Amino acid sequence: VQLQASGGGLVQAGGSLRLSCAASGRTFSTYAMGWFRQAPGKEREFVASISWSGRVTSYADSVKGRFTIDTDNGSLQMNNLKPDDTALYYCAASRLVRPAGKTSEFDYWGQGTLVTVSS
Repeated sequence: VQLQASGGGLVQAGGSLRLSCAASGRTFSTYAMGWFRQAPGKEREFVASISWSGRVTSYADSVKGRFTIDTDNGSLQMNNLKPDDTALYYCAASRLVRPAGKTSEFDYWGQGTLVTVSS
């Protein structure tokens, strides 16, 4: 069972990126999906999640209004990127219907994809 995150890259402040999360080995259609990020020297932090039904989404305050997670395997659309968004982004899957955003609630993790936002 693997999750593969992709779509990271280098972008100027104000630009956009779309991160994707591909699953192999099993279907995650009944799993909640989430994104976390980890900047150098900092702890991994919650970014966004979507319930398995797709009806409930949750966002960190720092990305509300700029990032959107959708039901396309939990893809993350990131708009109006800021230098503070620079981090390694991880996708994850949770058996919980509506995870609150703690790393311990997620059962499967992908490798990170690097997002770098230049000022």
